[in-house]
Parts: sequence; C-alpha cells; structure tokens
Amino acid sequence: MAGFQLRRLGTLMAPEPGNAMEVEGVLNPAGVRGPDGAYYLFPRMVAKGNYSRIGIARVKFSEAGDPVGVERLGIALEPEADYELRPGGGGCEDPRVSYGEDLKLFVMTYTALGPEGPRIALAVSKDLFHWRRLGLATFRPYDGLNFDGVDNKDASIFPVAIPDPEGKPAMAILHRPLFPGTRPEEIVLAPAARVMDLHRESIWISYCPLDDLGEEPYHLSRFTLHSRLASPAAPWEQLKMGGGTPPVMSRHGWLIIYHGVCDSGEATTGAPKLCYSAGALVLPRKHPRHVRYRSPEPLLTPELPEERMGMVANVVFPTAIDRRDDLGMPDRFDVYYGMADDRIGVARLDVPEVLPPDTLVDPSIVW
Repeated sequence: MAGFQLRRLGTLMAPEPGNAMEVEGVLNPAGVRGPDGAYYLFPRMVAKGNYSRIGIARVKFSEAGDPVGVERLGIALEPEADYELRPGGGGCEDPRVSYGEDLKLFVMTYTALGPEGPRIALAVSKDLFHWRRLGLATFRPYDGLNFDGVDNKDASIFPVAIPDPEGKPAMAILHRPLFPGTRPEEIVLAPAARVMDLHRESIWISYCPLDDLGEEPYHLSRFTLHSRLASPAAPWEQLKMGGGTPPVMSRHGWLIIYHGVCDSGEATTGAPKLCYSAGALVLPRKHPRHVRYRSPEPLLTPELPEERMGMVANVVFPTAIDRRDDLGMPDRFDVYYGMADDRIGVARLDVPEVLPPDTLVDPSIVW
C-alpha cells in the first residue's frame, strides 16, 4: 500500500549575490496564501554575524503549477524589540504563518534571539506586509514543568480553534521546549542506556482559550493549558523530534511535516555529526491532542549536495506547506524546506487515500 510520497521539485531560493542581508544564508521560510490568492514566503535572511531578518517574497509558478522561483518584496520583520536584540546582534528567525480564521488575522510565530536566548514570539497582520508584534509567548506551569525561561523555538499556530483539555474552544500552539540536556548535541553524548524524559523531550500543544482573547489579540501570546503530543520513537528522530510546518487539514485530519534528528554516523573525530530529516504526523480532526499517524521512516533525508553541504551540513528542515486547491488537487501539498541552513527547497507531497497500515490509531477517538 502506497503511503505519503514526497518528491523534490528543486531549489527555490538561494542567497542573492551582493545582498549583504543574505550573505550567510536564506532559509527556513514561513508560507501562506495571501488575500490576493498568491503564495507568499517569509524566509529567514541571515546577514554577517548570524543577524537574521524575516523577508517577504512572492512565489512564481510554472505553467504546470509547480513553484520555480520567487520575487523578493522586502522585509517583514527587522530585529527591533528588546527581546529580539542581544549584544553583538540578535535576530528574528525561522517563522511560521497561519491564517487564524477565528481571529480574521494572519498569525506569525517566530524565534526571537534576544539576551536570554531563543524564545517564541508572535505577530499579527491583516495584509502580510504590516506586522504588529504581540510579544513573547508565555506559558503557565504544568505538573511541575515550567516552560517560561526555557529556550523554545519552531512553534506554529493551528489556523482554527480546537478543543482544549477542558473541551473549550481555544487557539493552540505547537512547540518543543529545549530544556537543558535535551538538545540533540547533548543527547548524542549521553549513555546509550539513558531513560528518555517524556515531559522534557516532546512536542507540546499549549492552549489560549478564546474566552481569554477579548477585543485585542495581545492575549494570544498567553497559553494556560497544555497537552504532551509526541516524543521521539523511531531511529531517525532518536535525538529529537520538533516542529515543522503549521497544521493544515488533510483528508485524514491535521497534517504536520515535522523534523527529526539522529546521529549521521559520519563523524570520525570530534563531536558526532547530526542529520535532520522530515516526516509526517497526522492528528485527529476533532481531538488533535492525540496522534493518529506518524512516519516510521523519514519522507525526506539530506541527499542533494545543497542539503548535505552548507552553513549546517545534513539538514532538510520543513517550515511551510501549501495545499494546492488552486490546481483542483486537495491531496497535493507543496512543502518548503531549509537546505543545510543555506537555501530553500520545495517538494511535492501526495497524500494517500488510505493511511498506511503502520497507522497509530486509538479506536476510542472520534477524529
């Protein structure tokens, strides 16, 4: 039985010659359909010294409908807030964008590299060109676990309200806190018999009840309830699993293309080398705090020279996804991903009519 099929379409965006804002790479873009129906990317543009801005570009398509290039349109976010600046630099990094249907606003989550380290920040827009910052995300403690004050990144927002653990409609965010000792670079050096800390090595869903939002969206950055979603299980994600593309609805439920990290086995001396791959996660339509399916094997691993050699070797890093309803193909998705922290690639994802037999299904869940 055929499963999810992810086929490369090519390199979409590379550092522009002579552009000082991209001298250290253009990578890990957000993406969303705009009010005009065009598809817009928000790439991380890295200047000298790892100083990052979030740009905006319009995707160009071939006659067959495949993405083939971009038109650069300027800057969406420049580091300005105190939580985006640090001595010697700072940055706005690795955004994701969803259209919040309940809010009637585009919502951007991004990594703010400030004085305390990487943190999740949010901004909203009506037109994709003018963004209003909401500040850093804050999280109420859960079961002795304090998410605030911990490095955190690769977050994304569900485009519609979903039920929180109490059954109330809420805006929800996916995130993977980087608690001390849980970075891939740290885990790979741990003893082989170590015991995984499920609370500290998992993707989480955190909720902001709609009743808490009020007239202004500022409260969207305050998350008060939490559910642990998924922990590393397969060998290709043994060192870490973390966020990827924002959730989009597919025929099988909420679809997320996430990243997993393993030891590449290529190191001969010094620290081990890591390998970042991409897989699929499907959550039930009605109760997305459960997992309906996850990839036993990666859908995309670093193979091309552009994926194996760059600012960080052996990285494919999915961050944006576009359901191609415009082509009359709702089961086709375009996945945009970072290539070795240097440039941007795009691949075509075809969703199977039936989930593969290795589906993880809880029959008690109404999906």
